[in-house]
Amino acid sequence: MTQTTSPDFDVRLAQSPEDLRAAQRLRFDVFIRELGGGGPLVDHAAGLEQDALDAFCDHLLLVDRHSDAVVGVYRLLRPEQAARAGRHYCASEYDLTPLLTSNRRLLELGRSCLHPDYRGGMAMHHLWSALAEYVALHEIEVLFGVASFPGTDVQALAAPLSLLHHRHLAPADLRVRAVEESFQDMNMIPPEALDRKAAMLQVPSLIKAYLRLGGYVGEGAFVDHAFNTVDVCLIMDTARLSQKQARIYGRGSQ
Repeated sequence: MTQTTSPDFDVRLAQSPEDLRAAQRLRFDVFIRELGGGGPLVDHAAGLEQDALDAFCDHLLLVDRHSDAVVGVYRLLRPEQAARAGRHYCASEYDLTPLLTSNRRLLELGRSCLHPDYRGGMAMHHLWSALAEYVALHEIEVLFGVASFPGTDVQALAAPLSLLHHRHLAPADLRVRAVEESFQDMNMIPPEALDRKAAMLQVPSLIKAYLRLGGYVGEGAFVDHAFNTVDVCLIMDTARLSQKQARIYGRGSQ
């Protein structure tokens, strides 16, 4: 993957230990300081959010050209890397059997975040455009990863989780399921009693963006107490993207 450049941003893969630490510092600021998460390998003294999978992944960095600061990151795990690591991150939360037995080429997405000052603008678009280039380069067919609602109160999220279950559940051939011992049923409010507009307002912007691109969710939610979140598994099948959605995602751009 070549580096992509705009007047304000560079997007590139991490190439050095310093690049990785810059990504981990941003992740610490967002996931630990802002969202109240934690984890066994978090380095509070150095301000680094890290785990054992980092060494096996590619790390996509969004760099502000004016300050040279890393302001956005995506962690990417291809099948070859997952084989070396011996696992996927999502496997601790979801039974990935439908994906792993699909004979499709997979990419696990994780640790996606933006610095607060760059949310709501073009920063995410630049990250996604570079991600689309990466997907095409590595001939990826299905993207998946957990995405989070802040907090761990499932009942407070009954409306948005029910909306996802009723309207955006993945097709059976790709429908992963939250691990049984932690399974949280998302079917809490029947469709006829659901205020869809109000429910969608509770859905985080990243999840809404994936849904607009034709993404689905797996069955059941997972409460991640370490990260102080309620997680859903998002799945995107590039073969099922409409032409309009594919253009938005980047695969239809010149």
